[in-house]
Amino acid sequence: MSDYQLVSTYETVNIYRSGAAAKLELNRPDSMNAWNKALGLELLDAVRTLATDRAVRAVLITGAGRAFSSGADLKDGPGPNPAGHPDVYSVLTGRYHPIITGIRDMHKPVVAAVNGAAAGIGLSLALACDLVIAAESAYFLLAFVNIGLVPDGGSSLLVPSRIGFARAAELAMLGERLPAPKALEWGLINQVWPDAELATRADELISRLADGPTRSYAGTKRQLNRWLYEHIDGQLEFEAQIQQQMAESGDFAEGVAAFTEKRKARFTGS
Repeated sequence: MSDYQLVSTYETVNIYRSGAAAKLELNRPDSMNAWNKALGLELLDAVRTLATDRAVRAVLITGAGRAFSSGADLKDGPGPNPAGHPDVYSVLTGRYHPIITGIRDMHKPVVAAVNGAAAGIGLSLALACDLVIAAESAYFLLAFVNIGLVPDGGSSLLVPSRIGFARAAELAMLGERLPAPKALEWGLINQVWPDAELATRADELISRLADGPTRSYAGTKRQLNRWLYEHIDGQLEFEAQIQQQMAESGDFAEGVAAFTEKRKARFTGS
């Protein structure tokens, strides 16, 4: 489809429409589409808007520029909680979780087209979608451990539900990039295309879904959700509680400092 029309008024998210298909584009290309407060709030509003728009029958999510999303923007961290620690719990439960569950509960198919990095909450966003396609140069990364955190945004459920415990533990504990071809081999994603073909292939797929049996797709999502994600709300809450504990640790403070100073972190287990 080449007849997309921009229909949104957001600053960090673009929504395009072409017939019954919608394309939701993260639009902070200078930061590799890292999630700051504005993007989180606008993405949540966009997901809710598309979910309730009966004229939209399929949704494509992608990123502007050279990345799908590099994860949370560490330069725009959460404010302090009453104890003076970074209040990651409120950000997760108030902003991030409704986005993830909003995609899973959306009564229409949602496709992620991953260009470049899908890291941290960016990976969670991609895996919350029903189908994930990627460019050959794309990669997937549970980056949390590299700054002393744990998987969040549902990734402690979304990743192992696709690839099993052993591979999920490897991604979460080693914090290494998983190239798109290997992600396809592992079963984390559905398709890989040459970089130059990704946009065209994504348009073809979302057009096919937009013209398909919408109620059938919605019923399939309900079945898969009940089998795999019936307890997602509880897991999201558990993740947020543990992540808050990690945000109060010395290792997290060191991880952020090392990231900012572009050096290797010196973790002490504190």
